[in-house]
Parts: sequence; C-alpha cells; structure tokens
Amino acid sequence: MLNEVFNNQKQACDKALEHLRRDFGTLRTGRVNISILDNVSVDYYGSPTPLNQVATVLASDASTITITPWEKSMIKAISTAIQAANIGVTPNSDGEAVKLFFPPMTVEQRQENAKQAKAMGEKAKISVRNIRKDANDEVKKLEKDKAITEDESKKAQDEVQKITDSYNSKVDTLVKEKEAELLKV
Repeated sequence: MLNEVFNNQKQACDKALEHLRRDFGTLRTGRVNISILDNVSVDYYGSPTPLNQVATVLASDASTITITPWEKSMIKAISTAIQAANIGVTPNSDGEAVKLFFPPMTVEQRQENAKQAKAMGEKAKISVRNIRKDANDEVKKLEKDKAITEDESKKAQDEVQKITDSYNSKVDTLVKEKEAELLKV
C-alpha cells in the first residue's frame, strides 16, 4: 500500500521534472532552437493548430529558423501567428517560406531568460510540494481507515518528505544548469 503511494509520488514528480525540461526548451539560449515555437498556434481553416502540424520547421543555422508551410496559402497565417506569439523577432516571408532571423542575445536578454528559468523552477517546486501534499493525504487516509498504524504513518510521511527533498534538489540542479547555459556567451 505505502509503496504504491511512494511510486505514485515519484511518477508524478518525474512528470513535473519532464514538464520543467519542456518549459526550458522554450527559452532561447545563444543558438536558436525550434522549440521556441512550440507554443505557437496557427489558424488552420478556423481551428488553432500547432505550427509544426502545418509546416516544416528547421533551424537552418545558429541564428535562423526557416518555416516552410505545406500549403503556400498558410504563409500569411503563420506570419500573423508568430507576430502574435511575441517571441522577439519579426517574420520575413519570401513567398515560399517564412524566415526568422534572431539577432545575437544581449546580456539583458540572457539575464531575463535566466529569471524566467528560475520562475519555471519555482513552478516545478510548487508542483512537487502539491504532489507531497497529495501523498501525505493518502497516507493519512490509510491511517484513518486503520490500514496502517500511527507509527507506520509517521515513517511514511518522513519517506514522502525525503522523496520531495530529492526532487526539489533535482529541480535546483536543472535550474542552475540552465542558468549557466543561458548566461554563457
């Protein structure tokens, strides 16, 4: 019973870490990354559709992303969606594709992205704490239902806290690594 609670907690915390890694992918480092466009949705015949489902998205070099739509009529909609997403660049269209030219990042931009990484890390920690609360509630419910003793409940809550601490330190490590990557020129 308790092992199931611990395993559920670990699985949920792993998902929180994975979500943090995906969030980090949307932050721009020195080299462009196509995941910066993950949150961009294009109006495709009346329904919002992720950009990568209507076009080929490639990082053609360290500072350029090329978006080639599968239908030429989508170029205007893609340009509009990118401008609305406010990712810091203006889309350029040549009739065949949309190109995004990213200027080199300034120190201020790097510091701002490092702040965003910290904020994302805090969100992940909040998720881990909420998962801890749920796990503790399950343990207390088992104790209330007389499935475990008071001593077992106390030990289980200590174990839940140990798991929480280990995941919080993993979040801290990920944030430090991302900050170092962002601030490296």
